[in-house]
Amino acid sequence: MRIDVNECASLLKEHNNILILTHAHPDGDTLGSGYALCRALYKLGKICSVVNADEIPAKYGYMYDDIVPIEFKPDFVVAVDVATDNLLGELQGRYHINLCIDHHSTNTEYADNLLIEDVPAASQIIFKVIKALDVEIDSRLADCLYTGLTTDTGCFRYSSTTADTYRAAAELIDLGADNGKINRIMFETKTKTYAKLERAALDSMRFYDNDRVCIITITQQMYRDTGTTEQDTEPIAPLTRGIEGVEIGITVKEKADGTCKASIRTFESVNAAQLAKAFGGGGHMQAAACRIDCNIEEAVKRLVEKSGELLK
Repeated sequence: MRIDVNECASLLKEHNNILILTHAHPDGDTLGSGYALCRALYKLGKICSVVNADEIPAKYGYMYDDIVPIEFKPDFVVAVDVATDNLLGELQGRYHINLCIDHHSTNTEYADNLLIEDVPAASQIIFKVIKALDVEIDSRLADCLYTGLTTDTGCFRYSSTTADTYRAAAELIDLGADNGKINRIMFETKTKTYAKLERAALDSMRFYDNDRVCIITITQQMYRDTGTTEQDTEPIAPLTRGIEGVEIGITVKEKADGTCKASIRTFESVNAAQLAKAFGGGGHMQAAACRIDCNIEEAVKRLVEKSGELLK
């Protein structure tokens, strides 16, 4: 059932033991949404926790380093920034999901209650929900929300960014969000191991369809050679968009089981979600992802073929 922000806030107020699910391979928006909501619910005296199927990268530690994990039996489960339940990774099927707060047009409506808005970041919706909960937004909570906004808009560079997004960011800065520090951590700070991985990724870059399609491939051997993991690949996907003439940029990551995950970035001329949907995935107009159950060479072949169809 579709609900609005006020109905969402009322549902949250009705329950006391609330578990918040974030998507696997977590990014700044799912974590910012999850921990912001958790902090708000703490202020209402709720028992609450945020869980993720994967290890959370250390760079996000400022959002949760003062939160003590609590084990409890939830009576209400919320998924944030999760378009389909298979994005929960190993958490899929473990919980009955009562509420989903999301901003993806490809949401499969798997939860009992759905708060879905067409905005650049789930954190922008969570900000409205927290206001409806009528709790004080302190600087730590503002940091979480600002992180979601800035990461899912590429530091406000993507065309999906709206005037309302800028207004929300400005309000969060007024509330104490450390925008300079967060932007530096998210977009400028790189580990030495990541630098090695980026170098290898750029070496793998290949062009197709009159150079309109750019594909980077990342293998398990690259992770071993550079001392990195898939968690380190988040900043790599946007690199393909920065090449002149490229309309579709794809980063294909080999999984440990030999299958692949593709992160797709496009400009206005191509719908990234449409390309991802062809392989059972989804996302946004210019940023989407999918899993492909084949080896990396075959995955590249299929992606190039489908990209060519969309570019005709």
